[in-house]
Amino acid sequence: MSTVVEVRNLHVTALTDSGREVEILKGIDLDIADGETLALIGESGSGKTTLALTLMGYCRAGCSITGGQIRIAGRDVTVMSETERAALRGKQVAYVPQSAAAAFDPLQKIIDQVTEVARIHGLMPVRAARKKAVELFRALALPDPETIGARYPHQVSGGQLQRLSAAMALMGDPEIMIFDEPTTALDVTTQIEVLRAFKSVIRSRNMAGVYVSHDLAVVAQMADRILVMQDGEMQEIGTTQRILTNPQHEYTEALIAAVHPAARALAEPRVGEADQPILEVERITAGYGSVGKGKDRMPQMIAVKDVSLRLMPGHNLGVIGESGSGKSTLARTIAGLLPQASGSVRFKGVELPTTVQQRTKGQLRELQIVFQSADTALNPNKSVRSILSRPLRFYHGLKGAEINARVLELLDKVHLPRSLMHRLPGELSGGQKQRVNLARALAAEPQVVLCDEITSALDTVVAAAILELLGELQRELGLSYVFISHDLKTIEAICDQVMVMYHGVKVEEMPTSRMKEGAEHPYSRRLISSVPQLDTGWLDGVTQEPGDLPAAMDG
Repeated sequence: MSTVVEVRNLHVTALTDSGREVEILKGIDLDIADGETLALIGESGSGKTTLALTLMGYCRAGCSITGGQIRIAGRDVTVMSETERAALRGKQVAYVPQSAAAAFDPLQKIIDQVTEVARIHGLMPVRAARKKAVELFRALALPDPETIGARYPHQVSGGQLQRLSAAMALMGDPEIMIFDEPTTALDVTTQIEVLRAFKSVIRSRNMAGVYVSHDLAVVAQMADRILVMQDGEMQEIGTTQRILTNPQHEYTEALIAAVHPAARALAEPRVGEADQPILEVERITAGYGSVGKGKDRMPQMIAVKDVSLRLMPGHNLGVIGESGSGKSTLARTIAGLLPQASGSVRFKGVELPTTVQQRTKGQLRELQIVFQSADTALNPNKSVRSILSRPLRFYHGLKGAEINARVLELLDKVHLPRSLMHRLPGELSGGQKQRVNLARALAAEPQVVLCDEITSALDTVVAAAILELLGELQRELGLSYVFISHDLKTIEAICDQVMVMYHGVKVEEMPTSRMKEGAEHPYSRRLISSVPQLDTGWLDGVTQEPGDLPAAMDG
């Protein structure tokens, strides 16, 4: 084995808006051999993506390499001209981004985009490039490899698009592949297919790999060695097996502990409420678009069909299923953001109107929803105080000093420093933004909170802290949660009951304690068996039997 990547005493500095210099990477040293995959692990802001990007001689706007060396196949990237670095990218070093959707032009066919590297670098004729692309599609286990390139990006699934972005990166036969959180946004059944494809192509081509992730269970399947980062510094580096079984640094221990969050104690139900559901959904059907008129009007595309659920006071119901199973549509329908075509939603025994416009202020206040992406849920032009003030004025009629006092209480409640009150969302970390998102829902003083994938975009340590906070708030305020997620570890940690959805249909419901061993439906079993384990041999040993799965909407 020969060394492909050598990094010595690497320093990267960023210039803030105020002109202050902040060091992002602080003296990084590492080597990567051909055929070896090194994982970069750490929470958001640890510098792992910054380090990965420097291997291509690239820094984000406002950042610069201020010290050290980066040698790729013996050539020092730090002293190259920008023209030389551009020639390096795509040929010797290639990059697979977290969001494949953002990497593709929606107006161009897939084949033209995948072969673009060959055209830019003049690697081969168009016909040869297209032939090679088809070979890559086949190697990455994509369906219909001969024709999938003729589609547009919106005509393939998220998992397929992620593998197509890998095909694009492989066109130039790079020596090093950088994978930047490539499966974070994927559900577990899709993730396992993508991981297998990535691992197979790295092995077959004996390439060096850099795998950036905050998910240790995923890293355990992909990496030979792990570099643990925190605040731009190396905390420890070692073989994957050693890091997982014998971590040397307390931060690594915290990362490993966060993979399996501790189960939360349930809130005590209010007096007289224990036997009555606080939320009851009866045979809801909902979707998008419409056909027909009047009473015969139905969604053009049905996303949820005949789904029922009951939530008891002080309890938590988890709703799981892969992307497209109807989980978020169900949450939006319960919240009144999407009117149902049929069925009913009852809250504390009273049937709710189908839309938020028709619901009373009290009904809106007591049933709140927290969305997945705080980035899009929070107005980027409003301060934290302004964001939290709005529900305080609307629901409780607070003014002036009363608002300031309550905003400070809410920040305390979600464990945010009071000094953040006047900051904009863009000045907060991902975990801080999600806490503000949660504080806004709490400002209404709800009884039920619908949590729609609220930890999916967070690293494991921050996600575990949010789950801890949810449990604490539940015990303190007597809340009940409906928790929408594709992360089964999260559901296991916070929910006492779990409902499985598949193609818009509820296929099974069971106590969370029975989820791993007692699931009966074949799709439930496949979903649960697809959750990566902290075991380096899990991916090679696991089998995914599709079983007798129902067709869409068969029930």
